[in-house]
Amino acid sequence: MFNAFERAIAFRYLRARKGERFVSVIAIFSLVGIALGVATLIIVMSVMNGFRIELLGRILGLNGHLGVHGIERPLSDYDAIAGRIRALPGVVSATPIVEGQVLLTSEAGGASGGLARGIKPEDLRARGLVAENIMEGSLARFTGDDAIVVGTRLAQKLRIGIGDKLTLVSPQGRTTVFGTVPRVRAYTVVALFQVGMQEYDSSFVFLPMPAAQTFFQTGDAASQIEVFVQDPTGVRAVTRDIRTALQGTPVRIVDWQDANSSFFAAVQVERNVMFLILTLIIIVAAFNIVSSLIMLVKDKGRDIAVLRTMGATRGSILRVFLLCGASVGVLGTLIGFTVGLVFCLNIEGIRQAIQSLSGTELFNAEVYFLTRLPAVVDPKEVMQVVGMGLGLSLLATIYPSWRAAKTDPVVALRNE
Repeated sequence: MFNAFERAIAFRYLRARKGERFVSVIAIFSLVGIALGVATLIIVMSVMNGFRIELLGRILGLNGHLGVHGIERPLSDYDAIAGRIRALPGVVSATPIVEGQVLLTSEAGGASGGLARGIKPEDLRARGLVAENIMEGSLARFTGDDAIVVGTRLAQKLRIGIGDKLTLVSPQGRTTVFGTVPRVRAYTVVALFQVGMQEYDSSFVFLPMPAAQTFFQTGDAASQIEVFVQDPTGVRAVTRDIRTALQGTPVRIVDWQDANSSFFAAVQVERNVMFLILTLIIIVAAFNIVSSLIMLVKDKGRDIAVLRTMGATRGSILRVFLLCGASVGVLGTLIGFTVGLVFCLNIEGIRQAIQSLSGTELFNAEVYFLTRLPAVVDPKEVMQVVGMGLGLSLLATIYPSWRAAKTDPVVALRNE
């Protein structure tokens, strides 16, 4: 597309000489602007992808893809219902649980609200998000009516450890002649887990199923059945199958898309807005290419006239200035692409280094829900960003190059 003559002239114009420094400085700023825009877009999109995937994995890993609840009363025949659900295609597991809001207190004097879940010991050991993230203690002791498993941040808040007592207070007390008395029961901490999400590590506790049934006075019944499916995105089809299989049983089914729809919709909106805002960086850099090329065409009017009189065609002049602008855009895009990928691959180490140097916390888990900064690079999105950078850079060169090609050599030489 570009012959040796056009490449030689274009790269000569990109190397500023005395008296041409200003045009070169504008071109350098254009290159830096495109590189920053491309790198920032790649980094932000990767972080938003990682944020969404990490949240989705932790929320669904602990709460299940859908829940089957009893209507007006707990599920008394939960084992039979869970068995019918497990037999459906696409279902990985169906776990009966008992849960309720409680007040958590310790002998050290701490207090916090939380969610107590009763689950069968074998089901908790099969739940990888918890079983694979036990920091202290062991799930082998998670049995009987005196055991409890607590999140690490909750343990820090209440100043408790393995072997300490944790007291649960239920707001739904028993009625006596003296009024309603809240139910109170102390349990021994046998394990501490850390799933990496602030909300769960600081508020969730697990009890053996019989102990939870006794504490919440549900009898031999379950609050809900948590269901995990093979494909979380196809949970609606499994929901229809469950409704068909449980026809005649009064149940209410809530999937993760309904339970967290507003949250993930907000994340998606924020992601789209960030993409639009950061795209403006590349657009501004593209305008800098336009201004630098227009100034270059103005400064090189005599050169263009001489080249035209020596036999250079308008197409050749057009390609010379296209190559000048495209070189800035391509080089800036490649630099931004490299910087963005390197940053994403080392983002957690960079965050920790900046925190240690500045002495400030850049990623507060209480605000952002996660304990580390995630980044997941989507090759398709990266190619879209690179393509956009190259496309805007090329579009920015069209008008100045066309203006250079339209230069009349007679008029240019007369003005000189």
